[in-house]
Amino acid sequence: MIQTNSGLRSLVQSLRPITSSLSEIAAYSCYTSQAASALQQVSRPNSYSYNFMTLIEAFGFLLFVGGDSSEDEYAKVDWDNLGFGITPVDYMYTMKCSSDGKFEQGQLAPYGNVDLSPSAAGLYEGTKAYRTEDGRLLLFRLDQNATRMKMGADRLCMPCPSSFQFIDAVKQTALANKRWIPPRGKGTLYIRPLLMGSGPILGLAPATEYTFLVYASPVGNYFKEGLKPLNLYVEDEFHRATRGGAGGVKSITNYAPVLKAMARAKSRGFSDVLYLDSANKKNLEEVSSCNIFLVKGNIISTPATSGTILQGVTRRSIIEIALDHGYQVEERAIPVDELMDADEVFCTGTAVGVAPVGTITYQDRRVEYNVGEESVSQKLYSILEGIKKGVIEDKKGWTIEI
Repeated sequence: MIQTNSGLRSLVQSLRPITSSLSEIAAYSCYTSQAASALQQVSRPNSYSYNFMTLIEAFGFLLFVGGDSSEDEYAKVDWDNLGFGITPVDYMYTMKCSSDGKFEQGQLAPYGNVDLSPSAAGLYEGTKAYRTEDGRLLLFRLDQNATRMKMGADRLCMPCPSSFQFIDAVKQTALANKRWIPPRGKGTLYIRPLLMGSGPILGLAPATEYTFLVYASPVGNYFKEGLKPLNLYVEDEFHRATRGGAGGVKSITNYAPVLKAMARAKSRGFSDVLYLDSANKKNLEEVSSCNIFLVKGNIISTPATSGTILQGVTRRSIIEIALDHGYQVEERAIPVDELMDADEVFCTGTAVGVAPVGTITYQDRRVEYNVGEESVSQKLYSILEGIKKGVIEDKKGWTIEI
């Protein structure tokens, strides 16, 4: 309840007979910032410069928030049957934080929906649209993205669009934004399908309504190093996922835990962080935003996706390409000690593509790896990108032309 001084209360009470016919106007005025300013002006100690409209606004504000009106002491609610759910009230408080981490002055506002950027967090996917040399537009393995969103939605108790609805929505979004698809060699159009709860819920339960949307943005390289080899740090204090959790789900629950470790690593000059399993702190999991591979001779190894690791679309594609080209691929638990003896290390992901790793630092020991045009990762990357961009014939049916 808004607190005012006794002088203001007496004055407002004396004005009630005069202003009864204006109560609707006064109530409306409480929505405006002028009403709040008027209230501050009137309630200022030792200030007697009142004017009629200022008092009307202040009186309306008091009436609306229950200032001194006995008939509005309680809302019209069946208090005897009050459960634990959303009952809209009069007001809520909002305050926004800018990019510098500082919150601006907040304010009360009538209870209601809020504006939200389409790039807000939730359960999401990531794919890209490519422009070929002859001007065709291609999408890559959308069925895999649709399947992964369905798996994530099941884990988080969310309804999910069908594969047909998912693929059709991505196609429509890409085609409608085709002028934003960069020229070949200049970047790609990153497309993000997003599923989020949009219905009211107060208790611990699935939302009453969900919204699926797809947005896009032209992008260049994910890492500031561009195509240069990455410099990774093995994290043994923070963990990104635990057994039985949602580490294998592509949602904010997967990525929020890595932000602190990432910021610390980047402040020390590293590109990103490689995480270990939370149970034993000895087996490799994944990098903050991508899967990891080790190469030793003709054997390519990558951690198995057993619930704590995201089932990357690029990861699966690289495994299939490697098998087609005579490499032996192992999906298994990989002790961190094997990093010290690997010939090559590389990362995969929709955003990062196939990124070679130049060095990894673990417990103050720094190891360097083979990189360059003759590396295994570069060969696999060239084949994958060739298929995505229509340079190499797609014999697997991975690409969709729009």
